[in-house]
Amino acid sequence: MIKSLKAIRLFAFVIGTLTLVSFTNKNNKSPEKPNIIFFLVDDMGWMDTSINGSQYYETPNMERLAKMGMKFTHAYAANPLCSPTRASILTGQDPARIRLTTPGGHLPPNPKKVLAAKKGAPWQKVATPASLTFLPTEQFTIAEALKENGYTTGHIGKWHLGQKGYWPEDQGFDVNIGGQQHPGPPSYFSPYKIPNLPNGKNKEYITDRVTLETVQFLENQTKDKPFYLNVWQYGVHAPYQAPKNLIAKYTAKKDPRGKQNSPIMGGMMEKVDESLGIILDKLEALDIMDNTLIIFYSDNGGNMYDELPNGFPTNNFPLSYGKGNIYEGGIRVPCIVSWKGKIEANSISDELIQSTDFYPTLLDITNTKKNSKQLLDGTSLTNLLLKKKPLKRKAIFCHFPHYISATTNYPTTAVWHKNYKLLKVYGEGTDRAPEYKLFDLDKDISETHDIANNEKKTVQKMKKMLNNYLSDIDALVPVKNPNYKKDSRTNFGKTHKFPIKSYPSY
Repeated sequence: MIKSLKAIRLFAFVIGTLTLVSFTNKNNKSPEKPNIIFFLVDDMGWMDTSINGSQYYETPNMERLAKMGMKFTHAYAANPLCSPTRASILTGQDPARIRLTTPGGHLPPNPKKVLAAKKGAPWQKVATPASLTFLPTEQFTIAEALKENGYTTGHIGKWHLGQKGYWPEDQGFDVNIGGQQHPGPPSYFSPYKIPNLPNGKNKEYITDRVTLETVQFLENQTKDKPFYLNVWQYGVHAPYQAPKNLIAKYTAKKDPRGKQNSPIMGGMMEKVDESLGIILDKLEALDIMDNTLIIFYSDNGGNMYDELPNGFPTNNFPLSYGKGNIYEGGIRVPCIVSWKGKIEANSISDELIQSTDFYPTLLDITNTKKNSKQLLDGTSLTNLLLKKKPLKRKAIFCHFPHYISATTNYPTTAVWHKNYKLLKVYGEGTDRAPEYKLFDLDKDISETHDIANNEKKTVQKMKKMLNNYLSDIDALVPVKNPNYKKDSRTNFGKTHKFPIKSYPSY
């Protein structure tokens, strides 16, 4: 009996130990590696979707995705133009740190160009720095990081981060379909004239081609190996083209707000939304939605300077200005992040986030080791997404030190802190010193009332943040222009008309 009892106790001990080990291993199990789809729209403004209040564009699949995950109300591109923001997504670095602050990815690479500001045109009060025209391959991209962690990496759609030698296949992507130097497609209808993007049947729409290539990519993946896929749409960038039936549909439609009224843009936006829906359907059909993280974003605000028959391509109201300008209309963008069963469905966050945040977030979520040589400017959103814990950050920033005549942008650095936004506008103060403007975005989302003179303590506090930021990223800043001549600025800021190359719609 005693021997039997000892045997029972020994058996119980062994079983208990094995159970404990099993439990411990289960709880210490490395986080699963979700598939990742980064769905990026080109030139889509914050108000260009029904999830943010548009009553003109029809975007039911964006609504569908928002119900699946978390919508962000205060998401910002790192720059109000496309290439710099794309670079920030891939590197996790501020565009000003990379020295890529304008969209010159279609131009010849300029690695030897002196970028620091020296002199400018006579009408410019300050001389402004130049920008690289490519994303250096020395950068350790998020694709390279995930690839080291066993991911298949793919890019489908627009790239615009350099000519040959700086394409996706040179930056860690196993698959590259359509990603070359083009700022916009030569044509939205097949033949597309993009060498590595297959043409479809005659007059096939390019957004549909991106969708078809995405579906094929998804079908070719195996469940035992995760993937990271950029679906970077050419829409809704110029040239402005849409199928005739959709142009007719939106021609007959009126915006109750009386703001958005471009039938061509309505059609382009609907095709992008349709693409998103087809991709969501395919994830469901393949039974991989539960293990797929989806990021929906735009590279900058909506275009409000090109000329179309009904005026501008879009209207960002109540935000001011648009693409190419550092006011809210140029840099606040729509954002949804979804991961079924992990991110709370139909949730909303008012946290300040930026495109640089996705790199560290994806490292965290996939348990991917950070490359020690890759400095990151973004903040991981993992705890916010998975646990709804607030971010421990004081501010976000944008350095856009350029005159952009089409958008009347002056060289500016911005800082967002809580409900406040401070602008440092170079050369516009006394004796060409910087001028500071402060806005309370909670009360004045349109940035119409400068309250800097009434909030001097807030201005001083945010000026310190801003200057520390410029120092931290080693930013190239504007300097007084030795060629400046007073009374020579007769044209800057006036209305300009820019011819838009167009093609027939079908």
